Amino acid sequence: MSKPSILPRLCQTAFSLFSDQRGNVAIMFGIAILPIMAAIGAAVDYSHASSVKTAMQAALDSTALMLSRDAANKDDGQLDAAAKNYFNALFTRAEGKSVTINATYNASGGRSLTVDASVVMDTDFMKLFGYRQTTLKSQAVVKWGNKRLRVALVLDNTGSMASAGKMTSLISATNSLLSQLKSVAVNTQDVYVSIVPFVKDVNLGPSNYNANWIDWTDWEDEPPYIKTNKPANWDQLGPGGACPFNEWSHGFACTTSPTSASTTSYIPSSGSYSGYICPGVDNGSKVSRKSSVKYNGCYNSVQVTNVIGTGNRATCGTTTNCSCSGNGSNTRCIQQYYAHTWVKNSRSTWNGCVADRGDINAPNSNNYDTNADAPTGSSAKQYPAAQYTMCPQAAIGLTNDWATMTTLVNNMSPDGNTNQGIGLQVGWLSLVGGGPFTVPVKDKVNYEYEDVIILFTDGLNTQNRWYNSQAEIDARQQMTCTNAKAAGMTIYTIQVSTEGDPASALLQQCASTTDKSFFVTSAGQLGTVFEQIGTNLSKLRVAK
Repeated sequence: MSKPSILPRLCQTAFSLFSDQRGNVAIMFGIAILPIMAAIGAAVDYSHASSVKTAMQAALDSTALMLSRDAANKDDGQLDAAAKNYFNALFTRAEGKSVTINATYNASGGRSLTVDASVVMDTDFMKLFGYRQTTLKSQAVVKWGNKRLRVALVLDNTGSMASAGKMTSLISATNSLLSQLKSVAVNTQDVYVSIVPFVKDVNLGPSNYNANWIDWTDWEDEPPYIKTNKPANWDQLGPGGACPFNEWSHGFACTTSPTSASTTSYIPSSGSYSGYICPGVDNGSKVSRKSSVKYNGCYNSVQVTNVIGTGNRATCGTTTNCSCSGNGSNTRCIQQYYAHTWVKNSRSTWNGCVADRGDINAPNSNNYDTNADAPTGSSAKQYPAAQYTMCPQAAIGLTNDWATMTTLVNNMSPDGNTNQGIGLQVGWLSLVGGGPFTVPVKDKVNYEYEDVIILFTDGLNTQNRWYNSQAEIDARQQMTCTNAKAAGMTIYTIQVSTEGDPASALLQQCASTTDKSFFVTSAGQLGTVFEQIGTNLSKLRVAK
């Protein structure tokens, strides 16, 4: 039982003795009154001091937590001064006087900050017995660095990020987060970060074109449009005609710069790329050359022989570039046309973009687009090389090279459609390793580790390798979210909506917990959100 609880008993006993009329009792009471009153006074002063010390400890704990954020950047004098300022702002008990604060920062064996405080308090009753003041002391210890962080930043770089200052705010907020993470790393192995910019595809680095985790099937095959959906005038497509393609996930892409001196989307009529269909960086994908042969569809109105085709009577004049000579059985009809020979681009011309893993026409039954299996072996497990003309900055794996990360972030620019799923999947792979990603070895004997994915986007899903339906793309991404969390990943999601898009239920469900999902309506709010996440990741805790 604490001392204050004795007070009622002492009072009751004192009053009982005082009212007793027997002589020996009166004598004993006279002798005992002074220690009894001292005990009562001590109990009252102790209760008061205990209340002051409780407030003092709370203020000291908060002081230590706030000071620990930048303790490594202050010398001893600055630490003491900052600690005193924080404590004085938080400790509001006027009876606490002569405050003394001392802060000690230690960076060996993980980081710790010890803050000692003492205050002097006047007594109320014990001053009658010569004890006018009592000194209260307290200590707060903050330790951090016992957990090591592996953080994947999965960042939306799509075209809609160009509006409302979103890309500018994202770059600023990300750089601030990187600074926070850098500041909590005492040792170089404490914090590693990977960065995965995403659009419809992600960029895994064009220098990896010889890697065994890339699938070149689509790249080196004719686009399905050519094989199965040739336009009626395909054989008339030549110099001066408009490019028939828009965008392909192949080694062939229609660009707006067919020659070094041209910015047209038409097939060049002259120059070194004359007749090439949508060349540019993909020059040679298809080359048009004129031929003159006996050709199906060019017939004379008279009987002819040796004409390729299923019929032999037609009007020559109705067929483009059709000419006939001779008559009777000697009639010969020819037609000029363009032959288009498929030319595979060199793999070295790849711009680094890859699409979702799986089969050519649909996700694979093993759902490689939603898991972090190593991308080697079957083509469905590999990343298919794409030539997305709006390819973002190349992703970088786990690193503590802060300058390289800052350069990547500063070079981000908005373009392309939204596929959060591939960004999330590649971000997850960057934490566990495989393909282009090598992860540092974990020292699980001496440290705990937390693998974190921060998924940022400003819009809803619009396109992946197979679908243009948001519902279908979302369903794939939901599988990735579930699988990643089951594998121990901690997921934060951030959505900024400046165009009136509703809060994404997918992103809310994807986050590990409700407090790890953020929805804001202004780009200016991103800094606050990223800072809050950075503070959470610092993993500061009061040790005692």
